[in-house]
Amino acid sequence: MNPPRRGTPDFLLLLLTFVLVCFGLVMVFSASSMTSAYRWDDPWFFTRKQIVAVGIGTIGMLFCMNIHYTKLKKLVIPAFFFVVLGLIFVVFTSKANGASSWYSLGRYGIQPTEFAKLIVVLYLASLISNKEEKFRSFRKGLLPAILIVGFVCGLILLQPDFGSCMILLACSAVVIMVGGSNLKHIFYLGTILTIFLGIAILLYLLLGDTDSNFRLNRITSFMDPFADPQGSGLQVVQSLYAFGHGGLTGAGFGQGIQKLHYLPEAHNDFIFAIIGEELGFIGSSLFLLMYLIFIWRGILIAVRCPDMFGMLSGVGIMVMFAIQAFINIGGVTNTIPLTGVTLPFISAGGSSMMVSLISMGVILGISREQSFKELPASHKTQKNHKKRPLST
Repeated sequence: MNPPRRGTPDFLLLLLTFVLVCFGLVMVFSASSMTSAYRWDDPWFFTRKQIVAVGIGTIGMLFCMNIHYTKLKKLVIPAFFFVVLGLIFVVFTSKANGASSWYSLGRYGIQPTEFAKLIVVLYLASLISNKEEKFRSFRKGLLPAILIVGFVCGLILLQPDFGSCMILLACSAVVIMVGGSNLKHIFYLGTILTIFLGIAILLYLLLGDTDSNFRLNRITSFMDPFADPQGSGLQVVQSLYAFGHGGLTGAGFGQGIQKLHYLPEAHNDFIFAIIGEELGFIGSSLFLLMYLIFIWRGILIAVRCPDMFGMLSGVGIMVMFAIQAFINIGGVTNTIPLTGVTLPFISAGGSSMMVSLISMGVILGISREQSFKELPASHKTQKNHKKRPLST
């Protein structure tokens, strides 16, 4: 028996992914070339690393795009096991920027937290789709999902990586709600978790070490970053200066000033500030519009999927992109407190880029099933037309 035919990936989503990746590479080079030339005598240092990540991520995207998304269920549990091991052992690695989040591989690094966000989304989608109506039960449905998410979030907080933990919690909450959990259970649980989470964050910030005080300063500097422009408010102040310098039309590609050792991590967490400085309000708005279309198209493909696993996986992945982009852009523009997360497809970060492309492979694989379902009507008409006998 011949295997079922599959359609082509969604062209618009594939095109937007390609444009975002290429735009990200261009902006990483613009934001990092001067710093790379000064530190490593190589203006392509960060861009070359990003290109390698794009290559590996593209291979992962093609793999996920060319297998049926339901087959990913068999890979979820082994992948979850390896991710948990990675999160456990990464805590014992040396700290960088106050956190133990990386496995160093020469000049490259692997951040297991980035992979954990995708795998937990797929794991929850698999769990909910397998339980179906039983998921509305608290003991058999919601409780196992909560324990899984809480366990992974606890490992991430040990690093510590508060921003990634919040992203994972938010994505998991959306997947659980869309999966049909009892809203009464979610309300009661959300109230209890909010109280305990608020107390835990307060104790974590006030009673912790110097790193914790630094995180407290990040939150307080959100209220008035100019109160300490050379200390806790340095990054936000320089980021706002970048947007001010960019104005309406921008200073021009490559002509930004803040990336010249004024704005730390300009190629990473603050790359949107460089976009605002060099491309201005108009360029930044066009970029945000393209990103919104990208998110909208992905969610549309996900909700059209008739399979529960595919639908929840797609929604969870696109919500992950949306939340992470909101947190990054919100922090850079001082709309919300700064937490330090990458802008998907744009910021320098090999693990983030690889996971983003692999995630898009899952979405594009889902779109292939839908595109085939749209073909048979006309296709069958043509076949019937060919078989119709000639009238005499």
